[in-house]
Amino acid sequence: MNQCARAIVAVLLFLPAVAIAESMAYPPSSVTTQNTALLVDIDHRPATSLDGEWHTIVDPYGTGIYDFHHQVKSDGYFMNAKPHPGSEYDFAASPTLHVPGDWNTQRSSLFYYEGPIWYEKDFQHTAKPGTRTFIHFGAANYRSFVWVNTHKVCEHEGGFTPFDCDITSVVHDGHNFVVLVVDNSRIPDGVPTLQTDWWNYGGLTRDVSLVDVPKQFIDDYDLHLVRTADEANTNRMIEGYVHVEGAPAGTPVTVAIPELHAVAHATTDDHSRAAVSLPIQSLTLWSPETPKLYKVELTSGAGNDQDKLDDDMGFRTVETRGTEILLNGKPIFLRGVSIQGEAPYRTGRAYSQKDVDTLLGWCKELGCNFARLAHYPHDQRMTRTADRLGILIWSEIPDYWALQFDNPVVLEKSKQQLGEMIRRDRDKASVILWSVANETPVNPARTKYLTTMANLARQLDPTRLVTAALLVRTEKTAAGSNKIVDDPLGKALDVIGTNEYIGWYDQGPTGADTTHWDIHYQKPLIMSEWGAAARSGLHAKAGATPTPWTEEYQAEVYRHQIPMLNKIPQLRGTTPWVLMDFRSPMRTLPKLEDNFNRKGLISDQGQKKEAFYILQKAYKDRTLGKAQ
Repeated sequence: MNQCARAIVAVLLFLPAVAIAESMAYPPSSVTTQNTALLVDIDHRPATSLDGEWHTIVDPYGTGIYDFHHQVKSDGYFMNAKPHPGSEYDFAASPTLHVPGDWNTQRSSLFYYEGPIWYEKDFQHTAKPGTRTFIHFGAANYRSFVWVNTHKVCEHEGGFTPFDCDITSVVHDGHNFVVLVVDNSRIPDGVPTLQTDWWNYGGLTRDVSLVDVPKQFIDDYDLHLVRTADEANTNRMIEGYVHVEGAPAGTPVTVAIPELHAVAHATTDDHSRAAVSLPIQSLTLWSPETPKLYKVELTSGAGNDQDKLDDDMGFRTVETRGTEILLNGKPIFLRGVSIQGEAPYRTGRAYSQKDVDTLLGWCKELGCNFARLAHYPHDQRMTRTADRLGILIWSEIPDYWALQFDNPVVLEKSKQQLGEMIRRDRDKASVILWSVANETPVNPARTKYLTTMANLARQLDPTRLVTAALLVRTEKTAAGSNKIVDDPLGKALDVIGTNEYIGWYDQGPTGADTTHWDIHYQKPLIMSEWGAAARSGLHAKAGATPTPWTEEYQAEVYRHQIPMLNKIPQLRGTTPWVLMDFRSPMRTLPKLEDNFNRKGLISDQGQKKEAFYILQKAYKDRTLGKAQ
């Protein structure tokens, strides 16, 4: 990344939320998300879509901010000025990019681009008395700075979580415009940091919409089933809260589940939060076998201050007992697969219902009841659809590889993303695991950092389990090898995730036959990554020993892994790496990788490899893991 691109980020980072040309107001140690809100269940509110074509300007030198003496402009691109003598930009005449969508796969010249790109879109709006207006971004990678009608309304850091900008004071009846700059530059203190094993897709990668809500509106809630000693009892209790933004104490709140003839009335406290309890009779518990969803109706306030929000929710419990994972009080084995958030057939970021249906459809075909959404929060359609299909979910923030674990600013960024992920998806019955990390180096600073994150996850959502994907230590033995899981972070986790690649980065396929596992925690274990790479359609010669990169070699790794995994007493689930091939700039081997991670069971064009059918048989025959 060039220095100018870095400079634009640095300046934008510290500018207050009024005008870009004003003096810097934030210290360098501040968190970068400013003046954003997060409305839950945005997909269940009436909204005006801003998806479609947006005018764009590629700006690697920061021209939209700086003049030729590198001074901050008072008339930058955010002004969206009409062409005049001396001006050198015109959004109306500039090429467009489709939103949602990454810029890398839409324009060949932007395939490897990292830096700022400006977006502009005109929109019509009719203000409603007594309402607030927000512009919602499903995700924008990585840093975003937003103006409406020349006024800076918010900024956000994080490429995979949603945010909302309050534009009530600057939007007006009739014609309006929004301008934002999105910068996908990798930065040392980012989350994730400089190096990742996935493509750095930039831009407005998920839906954008306008939403009007009452001045007092439901912006957060949590409703969950209370655990009980008798999980088979259909008479249960649902508890939680409803938060009404801007509501004074005493504001009425109602939660109703019509199908269950259940209604609860409450009032908000001094923190605009109403505690809710609903006794339930004849409840059908949500599970992979019976993914029952109920319509839940939430109402707050009255008259002009009334807000209504509907949701489709399932109710179940999840907990651990020794080395078991219990769903609705019963032990379950998680037959899963890891998924990257990349679109089948076309590559690029997955953002459409078609993308989701394809990916999760393959999961069901594979025989899965579980999926690990790696290594960042996926589009909300994934968890919504998992709710309907009965697929349990591991959801993860990109605390990935070597973050700056001794930097308190980075910790705050991780906390922000964790909170945004949990707030968005805690109404999804399918989500049972919050993951706080993947393959991070073991050292005291990292362990302290991630222990903080694990504790925060429990604080934000005590109803789910906390995990992380850990690395293992290997000791050579006379008989083969000993895999040791003793990462000190395990003390802070409910479920241990472990990544291993016996047969690929470690030994050959038969190495699994002589591997012993030494797990230092009496907790459930999920083998969160295992597998090997294969180029789809590349086959070994008949009668020859399979060689790496062939489908037969990958299949051999799976054949030897399954009996090894079955010998691990604590094993309660697996998510081999990975469902589908996906783009990665780390994977450069010509004719075999070509910038794709080829460990998929399915190619990026939908061809199933031999290993797919081996895992499918093991899952459907229940020969991998304990049968239920």
